[in-house]
Amino acid sequence: MQKPSNLLLKLSRRIFEDIESREKFVEALINPKPFHPCILWCGEKPQDSPFDTEFPIDWQPDFIDRLSLTTKPGKHPLHEQGYFYCLDFSSVFAASSLLTISPQRTSQPVNTIFDMCAAPGGKSIFAWKLLQPSLLISNEVIGKRLGMLISNFKRCNINPHLIVNRDPSVFGENISLSSNLVIVDAPCSGQSLLAKGDKAPGCFHPTIISKNANRQKRILANSAKIVAPQGYLSYTTCTYSPEENERVCEWLLKKFPQFRAIEINHLQAYQSQLTNIPCYRMFPQSGLGAGAFTILFQNTEEKAVQPINMEILSSFTKVIGGATCK
Repeated sequence: MQKPSNLLLKLSRRIFEDIESREKFVEALINPKPFHPCILWCGEKPQDSPFDTEFPIDWQPDFIDRLSLTTKPGKHPLHEQGYFYCLDFSSVFAASSLLTISPQRTSQPVNTIFDMCAAPGGKSIFAWKLLQPSLLISNEVIGKRLGMLISNFKRCNINPHLIVNRDPSVFGENISLSSNLVIVDAPCSGQSLLAKGDKAPGCFHPTIISKNANRQKRILANSAKIVAPQGYLSYTTCTYSPEENERVCEWLLKKFPQFRAIEINHLQAYQSQLTNIPCYRMFPQSGLGAGAFTILFQNTEEKAVQPINMEILSSFTKVIGGATCK
């Protein structure tokens, strides 16, 4: 039987007050169990699903299905034909904060979406499906990850979209106050990979955590600059350490006081106990997914929304899909 590291035990004591929760959390990481596969229907959901589905969670979007444990949706012909996108249910949890700004719940349109760390594309596709923007801009700074992003968008017929490949600072300088929603699914220490049975060397080491937290702050600072007045900023991670989650959010609110964190009513049961800010965590011992952190900020400024300079944006663009870029 695998023994937990001292750093994992230390983290468990910081996250949970009660011993039972600590033990279940640690057990979920050192002896991982499979989670139900999950799919996002990119087009219209078929009336009769070709898969055995689980009963939906009360906040689960109707275009998401959790499937039986033995299902392998990626091998189904409909996957290759682009009918659906495979993702972890933790990603659904994280992206579900966007339900708060869906057309069914608010009259404020989300015309332009900018996904700052987009590959392989799950959060972009979720936002596109839910909000149906006039333009989806998906950025991936790591060149070797671009191919997967481009392939997924093409296969799933995600239009209109632009795929760009630049450091976040470029956008903070050139298209400020322009996007109704900016998504930051931030690079992190990846501690939840352990709950999937994968390896994440050094993921609990303070140096790695600190390095990631500093990178997250830099990405968020540049992302905040391009959020339009009254627009939204979504921040998510797939890690557990408070330094990469709650502490980063507290930092953002101090640096950008025009932002406020939005309460997500359907996620109240998942409220983080490590801060008073409305932000939400899923842990692997829930049995739903490997784990995620999510928060939704709003830019409360009353300034005018700045139109995107498409000429500048076109110089950053790698792929145009169904969008006009002149």
